[in-house]
Amino acid sequence: MTAAMVESDQGSEGRPWEYLLRTWQELDVPEGWRAEIDEGQIVLVSPPHAHHNGIAEMVQRLLYRGLPDALGIYRTLGVHVAPLDKLYVPDLVVMPTELIAAADPEASDPMDASEALLIVEITSRGNAREDRTKKYRAYARAGVPMYVLIDRFDTRGAMTTLFTEPNEDGTYKRSDAVPFGKPLPLPEPFDVTLLTDGFPG
Repeated sequence: MTAAMVESDQGSEGRPWEYLLRTWQELDVPEGWRAEIDEGQIVLVSPPHAHHNGIAEMVQRLLYRGLPDALGIYRTLGVHVAPLDKLYVPDLVVMPTELIAAADPEASDPMDASEALLIVEITSRGNAREDRTKKYRAYARAGVPMYVLIDRFDTRGAMTTLFTEPNEDGTYKRSDAVPFGKPLPLPEPFDVTLLTDGFPG
């Protein structure tokens, strides 16, 4: 993961978030890369390994089995964590389709993370710590009801964890973790079980 040379600039307006967001919207990011806003700077995230993409595809296919028609699963969708002025591009985001349809077609504004029902992050070797700490806290602060962390580099071995019941202090009250190979049930509105036995390590 590489940090771009774009940092918060107070400027004459004194509004660093607006400056960073405008810059993010105007970036010409190389294909496969993602641009995120974190800690007052724009960060470029390199394309993930094929195994990373394989896991994302498997999870997306499983989620669709129990997904209500009013919800969609989105990849490369920017979400704004308003309480922290952060912008992330999760591996998968489940969000009401009506919000996506209502988005301004002329603007590349991120969606509000608080509107997501589920966010999935899959760790890469270079960003595992961010997914476990910064993004965990950010999604909890945003009130995302379910955060699934698929961590291939956990020191206990490859693990999949479902975090639920977010707190405003940036923590989740509940976590359910299983090693790769064990099933992980997801509650309503999904009512499906993530079958992790096929996840590549």
